[in-house]
Amino acid sequence: MVKLTIDQQIVEVPDHFSVLMAAKQLGIDIPTLCYDERLTPHAACRMCVVELGNGKIVTACSTPVSEGMEVQTESAEVVNARKGILELILANHPLDCLTCETAGQCKLQDYCYRYDVKGSSYKGDLKEPHVDDSNPFYISDQAKCIDCGLCVRVCNELQMTSAIDFANRGFDTYISPSFGLTLDESPCVSCGNCVAVCPVGALMPKSKTKFRSWEVQKVRTTCAYCGVGCQLDLLVKGNKVVGIEPANGPSNEGLLCVKGRFAFNFLGHPNRLKTPLIRKGDQLVEATWAEAYALIAQKTNEIKQKFGPDAIGGFSSARCTNEENYLFQKMMRAAVGTNNVDHCARL
Repeated sequence: MVKLTIDQQIVEVPDHFSVLMAAKQLGIDIPTLCYDERLTPHAACRMCVVELGNGKIVTACSTPVSEGMEVQTESAEVVNARKGILELILANHPLDCLTCETAGQCKLQDYCYRYDVKGSSYKGDLKEPHVDDSNPFYISDQAKCIDCGLCVRVCNELQMTSAIDFANRGFDTYISPSFGLTLDESPCVSCGNCVAVCPVGALMPKSKTKFRSWEVQKVRTTCAYCGVGCQLDLLVKGNKVVGIEPANGPSNEGLLCVKGRFAFNFLGHPNRLKTPLIRKGDQLVEATWAEAYALIAQKTNEIKQKFGPDAIGGFSSARCTNEENYLFQKMMRAAVGTNNVDHCARL
């Protein structure tokens, strides 16, 4: 453990902590564009610069703490440095905030507001457009990319797909699959984890409903596609789910698969079953749950008495939680008396 002072506050943290991690312990918000606690520090965006006691400006995310260190996170020098960094980014960034779908949840926009940066004093050209909409679930607009590298590192370090990386050099750098392939041709598995971490509007989901971030309510729930138990937030506008964002749950830690991230349109599909159906003659008619359960119990008992318990089989679902599947097989074995239990391994 080491003791250091950040903004006149003393904190004691493990010696492997960075200055940024130590500041978080004190509730001090240091702006970042390329930092993610799940990833190796990259120090690409430089927004997290702080001033040490010797007057040196360093990046907080990649600077380890040391005994007796003194740090200022909002000194005049630090604020001026951050303003300069924002202006450099804006010199090559399209200022289409009025129509950009990320408005309201764009970190670049938030930091420009925080430091009163309204434009750039630098002369710069906009990046050449590299719009790739070949993926069925999201769009890559490299004209808005700030080269923070979050998407590349999430794909490489967490998703382990390595579908994208930096292409070209210098001003012409952009994010792309290998060999100039489109996203659809690449090894991309459409998990959307790159979309989730993008701090600007360079990666955006293809939404069938237009919405602003302040128009939606976030509802925390558990993904129903398998039994892993990934946590996610439903984005609800007008009682309709219009999007999904990963949540930092214990089993998924902010990651989702393609189904959990994008396959939600079935929720409002007109063919979706919303009540049990009971066959009467040649017709399936809607019934209450009480009627459905009563019929299941009746038929199960009749078959068991006439043909024995092994004439009955139980088929569960990968959409259920592990706990629900355990209870189901327990019911089949203990109550019905059969080991004929199976479940769908895929969807």
